[in-house]
Amino acid sequence: MPANLSNSFSIDCHDEAATDRLGACIAESVVEGMVVELNGQLGAGKTRLVRAICRSLGIDVNQVNSPTFVLLQLYTDGRIPVAHFDTYRLGDTDEFIAIGADEFTHSSDWLCLIEWAERVLECLPDDRLRIEISATSVDARHFALSSTGNNSTALLQRIRRNYVQAHG
Repeated sequence: MPANLSNSFSIDCHDEAATDRLGACIAESVVEGMVVELNGQLGAGKTRLVRAICRSLGIDVNQVNSPTFVLLQLYTDGRIPVAHFDTYRLGDTDEFIAIGADEFTHSSDWLCLIEWAERVLECLPDDRLRIEISATSVDARHFALSSTGNNSTALLQRIRRNYVQAHG
Protein backbone atom coordinates (compact mmCIF):
# COMPACT_ATOMS: atom_id res chain seq x y z
CA MET A 1 0.00 0.00 0.00
CA PRO A 2 1.25 3.49 -0.79
CA ALA A 3 2.27 5.65 2.16
CA ASN A 4 0.83 9.15 2.43
CA LEU A 5 4.10 10.91 3.28
CA SER A 6 5.44 13.22 0.59
CA ASN A 7 9.01 11.93 0.85
CA SER A 8 8.28 8.20 1.14
CA PHE A 9 6.23 5.59 -0.66
CA SER A 10 6.01 1.85 0.00
CA ILE A 11 4.81 -0.84 -2.36
CA ASP A 12 4.38 -4.59 -1.92
CA CYS A 13 4.92 -6.55 -5.13
CA HIS A 14 3.59 -10.08 -4.84
CA ASP A 15 5.36 -11.46 -7.90
CA GLU A 16 7.97 -10.58 -10.53
CA ALA A 17 5.29 -9.17 -12.85
CA ALA A 18 4.35 -6.64 -10.16
CA THR A 19 8.04 -5.73 -9.77
CA ASP A 20 8.19 -5.19 -13.53
CA ARG A 21 5.15 -2.88 -13.32
CA LEU A 22 6.84 -0.86 -10.58
CA GLY A 23 9.95 -0.60 -12.78
CA ALA A 24 7.77 0.67 -15.62
CA CYS A 25 6.30 3.39 -13.34
CA ILE A 26 9.78 4.44 -12.28
CA ALA A 27 10.95 4.56 -15.91
CA GLU A 28 7.91 6.61 -16.91
CA SER A 29 8.65 9.10 -14.12
CA VAL A 30 12.43 9.43 -14.19
CA VAL A 31 14.49 12.11 -15.92
CA GLU A 32 18.15 12.53 -16.75
CA GLY A 33 20.41 13.61 -13.93
CA MET A 34 18.82 11.44 -11.25
CA VAL A 35 20.68 9.07 -8.95
CA VAL A 36 18.75 6.06 -7.67
CA GLU A 37 20.06 3.98 -4.77
CA LEU A 38 19.10 0.31 -4.74
CA ASN A 39 19.73 -1.36 -1.40
CA GLY A 40 18.81 -4.80 -0.11
CA GLN A 41 20.23 -8.21 0.70
CA LEU A 42 21.66 -10.57 -1.90
CA GLY A 43 18.78 -11.83 -4.01
CA ALA A 44 16.41 -9.07 -2.91
CA GLY A 45 15.67 -8.05 -6.52
CA LYS A 46 17.89 -5.05 -7.19
CA THR A 47 18.95 -6.22 -10.64
CA ARG A 48 15.39 -7.37 -11.44
CA LEU A 49 14.14 -3.84 -10.79
CA VAL A 50 17.00 -2.35 -12.85
CA ARG A 51 16.03 -4.63 -15.77
CA ALA A 52 12.39 -3.57 -15.47
CA ILE A 53 13.34 0.12 -15.47
CA CYS A 54 15.69 -0.34 -18.43
CA ARG A 55 13.14 -2.37 -20.42
CA SER A 56 10.60 0.43 -20.02
CA LEU A 57 13.19 3.00 -21.09
CA GLY A 58 13.62 1.05 -24.34
CA ILE A 59 16.97 -0.52 -23.46
CA ASP A 60 17.71 -4.03 -24.71
CA VAL A 61 17.47 -6.06 -21.48
CA ASN A 62 19.70 -8.77 -22.92
CA GLN A 63 22.61 -6.44 -22.13
CA VAL A 64 21.38 -5.60 -18.60
CA ASN A 65 23.14 -7.78 -16.06
CA SER A 66 24.40 -7.11 -12.59
CA PRO A 67 27.79 -5.46 -13.09
CA THR A 68 29.18 -7.15 -9.98
CA PHE A 69 32.56 -7.90 -11.53
CA VAL A 70 32.87 -4.99 -13.95
CA LEU A 71 31.34 -2.49 -11.47
CA LEU A 72 29.76 -0.31 -14.18
CA GLN A 73 27.73 -0.90 -17.31
CA LEU A 74 26.49 1.85 -19.62
CA TYR A 75 23.25 1.54 -21.60
CA THR A 76 22.74 4.23 -24.22
CA ASP A 77 20.09 2.72 -26.50
CA GLY A 78 17.03 3.89 -24.54
CA ARG A 79 15.09 7.09 -23.90
CA ILE A 80 17.60 8.06 -21.18
CA PRO A 81 21.23 6.89 -20.98
CA VAL A 82 21.75 4.71 -17.89
CA ALA A 83 24.88 4.19 -15.81
CA HIS A 84 24.35 0.95 -13.84
CA PHE A 85 26.72 0.45 -10.91
CA ASP A 86 27.15 -2.50 -8.57
CA THR A 87 29.34 -1.58 -5.61
CA TYR A 88 29.13 -4.94 -3.81
CA ARG A 89 32.74 -5.91 -4.52
CA LEU A 90 34.31 -2.49 -3.94
CA GLY A 91 37.00 -2.38 -1.29
CA ASP A 92 36.38 1.27 -0.48
CA THR A 93 34.92 4.50 -1.85
CA ASP A 94 38.24 5.35 -3.54
CA GLU A 95 37.58 2.50 -5.98
CA PHE A 96 34.18 3.99 -6.78
CA ILE A 97 35.80 7.33 -7.57
CA ALA A 98 38.58 5.59 -9.55
CA ILE A 99 36.08 4.09 -12.03
CA GLY A 100 34.88 7.61 -12.84
CA ALA A 101 31.64 7.43 -10.90
CA ASP A 102 31.59 11.20 -10.30
CA GLU A 103 31.34 11.81 -14.03
CA PHE A 104 27.97 10.02 -14.00
CA THR A 105 26.54 10.69 -10.54
CA HIS A 106 27.08 14.45 -10.86
CA SER A 107 25.99 14.70 -14.50
CA SER A 108 22.69 16.03 -15.79
CA ASP A 109 22.87 13.61 -18.74
CA TRP A 110 22.68 10.19 -17.06
CA LEU A 111 20.27 8.21 -14.94
CA CYS A 112 22.43 6.42 -12.36
CA LEU A 113 21.14 3.16 -10.90
CA ILE A 114 23.43 2.06 -8.07
CA GLU A 115 23.13 -1.38 -6.52
CA TRP A 116 24.51 -1.62 -2.97
CA ALA A 117 24.56 2.18 -2.84
CA GLU A 118 24.84 2.21 0.95
CA ARG A 119 28.51 1.29 0.45
CA VAL A 120 29.28 4.58 -1.34
CA LEU A 121 26.85 7.06 0.20
CA GLU A 122 29.56 9.64 0.92
CA CYS A 123 30.31 9.82 -2.82
CA LEU A 124 26.71 10.37 -3.93
CA PRO A 125 24.91 13.66 -4.47
CA ASP A 126 22.73 14.82 -1.59
CA ASP A 127 19.58 14.69 -3.74
CA ARG A 128 18.76 11.12 -4.75
CA LEU A 129 15.99 8.54 -4.71
CA ARG A 130 16.53 5.68 -2.27
CA ILE A 131 14.89 2.29 -2.82
CA GLU A 132 15.15 -0.28 -0.03
CA ILE A 133 14.15 -3.75 -1.21
CA SER A 134 13.32 -6.67 1.03
CA ALA A 135 12.15 -10.16 0.12
CA THR A 136 8.89 -11.08 1.83
CA SER A 137 8.61 -14.52 0.17
CA VAL A 138 10.21 -16.38 -2.73
CA ASP A 139 8.72 -14.05 -5.37
CA ALA A 140 7.28 -11.18 -3.29
CA ARG A 141 9.17 -8.00 -2.48
CA HIS A 142 8.60 -4.91 -0.37
CA PHE A 143 9.89 -1.66 -1.90
CA ALA A 144 10.35 1.39 0.32
CA LEU A 145 11.09 4.49 -1.75
CA SER A 146 12.25 7.74 -0.17
CA SER A 147 13.67 11.01 -1.37
CA THR A 148 16.53 13.11 -0.04
CA GLY A 149 16.08 16.43 -1.84
CA ASN A 150 13.87 18.56 -4.07
CA ASN A 151 14.44 16.76 -7.38
CA SER A 152 14.10 13.29 -5.88
CA THR A 153 10.94 14.37 -4.00
CA ALA A 154 9.43 15.55 -7.29
CA LEU A 155 10.44 12.22 -8.86
CA LEU A 156 8.90 10.29 -5.98
CA GLN A 157 5.65 12.23 -6.33
CA ARG A 158 5.56 11.40 -10.07
CA ILE A 159 6.20 7.71 -9.33
CA ARG A 160 3.44 7.66 -6.69
CA ARG A 161 0.97 9.44 -8.99
CA ASN A 162 1.74 7.16 -11.96
CA TYR A 163 1.60 4.03 -9.80
CA VAL A 164 -1.72 4.97 -8.21
CA GLN A 165 -3.23 5.90 -11.61
CA ALA A 166 -2.10 2.61 -13.15
CA HIS A 167 -2.71 0.26 -10.23
CA GLY A 168 -5.16 1.92 -7.86
